[in-house]
Amino acid sequence: MYAITIPEPGGPEALVWAEVPDPEPGEGEVLIEVASSAVNRADIMQRQGFYDPPPGASPYPGLECSGRIAALGPGVSGWAVGDEVCALLSGGGYAEKVAVPAGQLLPVPAGLDVRQAAALPEVTCTVWSNVFMISHLRPGETLLVHGGSSGIGTMAIQLAKAIGARVAVTAGTKEKLDHCAGLGADILINYREQDFVEEIEKATDGAGADVILDNMGAKYLDRNVRALAANGRLAIIGLQGGVKGELNIGLLLGKRAAVSATSLRARPLGEKAAIVAAVREHVWPLIEGGHVRPVVDRELPMSEAAQAHRVLEESGHVGKVLLVTD
Repeated sequence: MYAITIPEPGGPEALVWAEVPDPEPGEGEVLIEVASSAVNRADIMQRQGFYDPPPGASPYPGLECSGRIAALGPGVSGWAVGDEVCALLSGGGYAEKVAVPAGQLLPVPAGLDVRQAAALPEVTCTVWSNVFMISHLRPGETLLVHGGSSGIGTMAIQLAKAIGARVAVTAGTKEKLDHCAGLGADILINYREQDFVEEIEKATDGAGADVILDNMGAKYLDRNVRALAANGRLAIIGLQGGVKGELNIGLLLGKRAAVSATSLRARPLGEKAAIVAAVREHVWPLIEGGHVRPVVDRELPMSEAAQAHRVLEESGHVGKVLLVTD
C-alpha cells in the first residue's frame, strides 16, 4: 500500500507519499481500506518531531479515518467485511489501509457519505469525553469554546446547543465568527479585538462560563480560571499556547472550580472503547437525526498531505480538512 511517511521531521515537505508494507489485523482488530482521513494539530506536531506515536502504534500520521472493512482479525465479532465505518486511531490514518482495534470503530452514520465520516471520530470523542463525560455540561449552562471555528469547535457548538446549553466562542476573524453563529453560537468574541474574560462577564451578568473547552494551554490558563463561574470546569485539550503556566489556586478555590487536562491518543484501549461507545450512544442519533453534522472545509488527495498541513498551519480553514485516497 501507499502511506504518508515522515523520513525526517520538518516542515510540510517532510511528508512523503511512499510504498510501505500492508498492515495485518491482530487479535481484536479489523483492517480498513481507507476512503478518507482528516488532519489534526497532533499530526503537525508529529511531523515536526514533537509527538511520537505511542508504543505499538502505526508510525504514519493520522488519528482518524473512514472506509470499509477489508478483513477481520481473530476474536472480532459484530462487524463484517464490507461494513462502512469510521475509526479513532492511534496513528496510521494517512494511508490506503490501517489496522484498528474493533472497540474504536463506529458505523458511518445513516445519510452521511463515507468520506465525510472521517471528520467525526476525533472531534466527537474529544468533545463528548471532555465537555460531557468529564465536565458534565448541563442544559442552561454556558460553554466557552476557544477556537470555535476549528473541527473541535464546530462540533462542540453543535453538541452543546443540542443539549440546551448556551455557547460562547472565540475566533480571530468576523468570517469565522459568522460560521460559528450559523452553527448556533450565542456569544461571539473576536480574540484579536476583545478580551474574552470581559466579554464573558458581560454576557453572563458577571457569572462566568460554567465549562471552558481550551486548546491553548499555558497562554490562557490564568484568564480561563478568571472567566469560570462558581463551580466551573476548565477542560484543557491542547497546548498551542505553551505547556507551562501559573495557576492561581486561591482563585480556583474561591470559585470551587476544577481543571482537567486530557488527550486521546495514548489512552488505554479500554478507555478509548468506552468513549467510542458513549459517542455511538449519545452523538450518533443526533447526527442521524440531522441535529449535528460534520463541518468540512475542503478535501484534498492524500498524496497532497503537505498542502493540507499548510492549510491548517495558516489557520484560514473552518472545520475539518480531509485527505481522500481517490
